[in-house]
Amino acid sequence: MGQTTTYHTEVSWKGDHWGRIIMGNGPEMDFSAPPDAQGHAGVLTPEDAFVAAANSCIMMMFIWATERFKLKLISYSCRAEGTKLIELDRTETFTHLRFWPAIRIAVGNETAEVIRARTERALQSARKYSLVANSVKSEIIIEPQIEIVY
Repeated sequence: MGQTTTYHTEVSWKGDHWGRIIMGNGPEMDFSAPPDAQGHAGVLTPEDAFVAAANSCIMMMFIWATERFKLKLISYSCRAEGTKLIELDRTETFTHLRFWPAIRIAVGNETAEVIRARTERALQSARKYSLVANSVKSEIIIEPQIEIVY
């Protein structure tokens, strides 16, 4: 039988289209619906949090994978976007999440081709083992830019 872990958040309504979230790991902040849904600009939205959760989880799993594959990670940054479909009946679904990681890896003692292949495998592992990415029904698209540094 598998092991379970539970995570907690608490939200409260502050009036108008404002909420406050307290996360189990400590952070707390105001949030709102996005401006296109009668919310406010400049704060966390559930949509932003959804895309950020997948993006940050894939990054953390990539870091884990680079350590496992003994890669010398120099830098990692990733722009992500979620595409939301609004149906005629006003139901909404994220149809896909797209990620553009920019990865810089040191070549070390192996050829650039070997390092690139291991980096691509590490990215595949990151996708495979990402809790958040595995928990959503949206299509996950990853389009990396990998730079091998000598």
